[in-house]
Amino acid sequence: MTTEVYDTSAGSGVYWGSYQLDEAGVPAGRRQGSKSSRGKGKYKPKGRMVDPVALAEIEALLGSLVPARDMLIEVLHIIQDEYKHLSARHLAALADIMRLPMAEVWEVASFYDHFDLVREGEAAPASCTVRVCTSLSCMMAGGEDLLERLQPYASDKIRFLAAPCIGACDKAPAAAVGHKLIGKASFEQLYNANTEGASDDHPDVISSAIDFESYRANGGYAVLQSLLEGTRSNEDVLSTLDETALRGLGGAGFPTGRKWRIVAGQPGPRVMAVNGDEGEPGTFKDRLYLSSDPHRMIEAILIAAKVVDIDVCYIYMRDEYPEIIALLRREIEKIVRAGLASHVDLHIRRGAGAYICGEESAMIESIEGKRGLPRHRPPYVAENGIFGRPTLVNNVETLHWIRDIIENGASWFNDQGQDGHPGPRSFSVSGRVANPGVVLAPAGSTVLELIKKCGGMADGHSFKAYLPGGASGGILPAEKGHIPLDFGGKLAEEGCFVGSHAVVVLSDQDNMWDAATNLLQFFAHESCGQCTPCRNGTEKAVAMMTSPAPDTELLGELSVAMADASICGLGQAASNPLTSVMRHFPEDIATARKHGREIKPARGTK
Repeated sequence: MTTEVYDTSAGSGVYWGSYQLDEAGVPAGRRQGSKSSRGKGKYKPKGRMVDPVALAEIEALLGSLVPARDMLIEVLHIIQDEYKHLSARHLAALADIMRLPMAEVWEVASFYDHFDLVREGEAAPASCTVRVCTSLSCMMAGGEDLLERLQPYASDKIRFLAAPCIGACDKAPAAAVGHKLIGKASFEQLYNANTEGASDDHPDVISSAIDFESYRANGGYAVLQSLLEGTRSNEDVLSTLDETALRGLGGAGFPTGRKWRIVAGQPGPRVMAVNGDEGEPGTFKDRLYLSSDPHRMIEAILIAAKVVDIDVCYIYMRDEYPEIIALLRREIEKIVRAGLASHVDLHIRRGAGAYICGEESAMIESIEGKRGLPRHRPPYVAENGIFGRPTLVNNVETLHWIRDIIENGASWFNDQGQDGHPGPRSFSVSGRVANPGVVLAPAGSTVLELIKKCGGMADGHSFKAYLPGGASGGILPAEKGHIPLDFGGKLAEEGCFVGSHAVVVLSDQDNMWDAATNLLQFFAHESCGQCTPCRNGTEKAVAMMTSPAPDTELLGELSVAMADASICGLGQAASNPLTSVMRHFPEDIATARKHGREIKPARGTK
């Protein structure tokens, strides 16, 4: 085949000559094996060549599914579940199928901890992965020592990794064999974990949860039905939420009624996202509610969709909760068959091990199949969220209360709090208490009251300090145990916040500098790497804190820079444990035990 080639740039019409082309339209002088036009060697096709075997394997795995761009993370999960890792050959095949650059597929996959990338020539990881939690509650229960003891037993069939909080702080030390949770894990349970089917990619659905039939038999979906039938108006629901003190209970505390009205006032079409990515160390209330009574959340989603006029909802669940994801898939299928979700499309999206995706805009990026990088504001997600559409974002516990509030009224909810602190709260209490767990208590309760509800301190321990709001909420001494735990107020005056209501109790057997170091190590690992103050600041803070003589003055300056200049709440609040300990426990700095745990690079620097 011969063709004549002209330079048409800028309308020049200059004739370049006649070229012989092969079937692919490549000039004869540019075919494989011939010199390039620049005379620098043999021509090679640009880009990564796709292995036809790998392409056939991925096509067979996906079947009839032709994934859209936003399904990239979901497809990566499918491949990881099947092959226990993501090889470069499979990612190249996926990039070809999805018509994406290989670099884009690779950068998304490498951002998330639960994806194991294997380059050409590298050996695949062991087929069985045991993750041992080393966050604060599990560290106090011996998680770090357990991991160190397990390491000599690693082989080509099993590996042992440190994991950030896996949402089981009440069962510390917690671990996961594949995806199967092991509470109060012991060396004997883990060192020879069964490598056959240990990944537990298809976990059994929780049998103890209230299912659709039982929930509906006890009045469930009656509120939704009244809205669908028109016997209750959208305005009735919004007015009730306006009067109630229900807030965003994932940490931000924004009034729920106001949020629903803001999104309802935006031009449609509108989207909803449920934030089920509770990754804050010390938090496990969502796991409890979803594993026991998931339809409270599901009905609230359907109510919100009707009231706010939402046509699509994405339920974003953390990958550490596979049994809950399986439960939700089963129960939502029943809802759809019953015709209760005809007004909204429900999608479950699975996280992949990234704490930053608990931040709403980072979660939205992940839902869109991208790296979980927080967005700059404005615009806010209520105006410009998923795919640029106005988006309502609610936390699991916030949604858990919706049905009861509408049925019983705003006063019913508000009156369950203490004076000046309306409403009930679900506190995740862990650490040095006799009976860790979720404590339902009035808003404004103190840590002393929560300790009492947990049966007091654990044997042999005396109350020394506590985290009022998880890893980022700061650390307060026991003498400040009378402060009401709620948004703002005296707690804010101490430079702390209640966040997701994760309360970790420490004792006289704990060194506060060690505790703060553990929390800064968590933030250094979980930084998305987008902004320098957080990415470099957390790693620098850990390096300084583990030095023989920490420079507290310089650490104070670093904390101010991180708080003032970081893009999102992670970097802004990461130094709270550090500054709290320098203020309240200076004596612990000199006597701190140095664990010397290796710090993984921030996500943006992998």
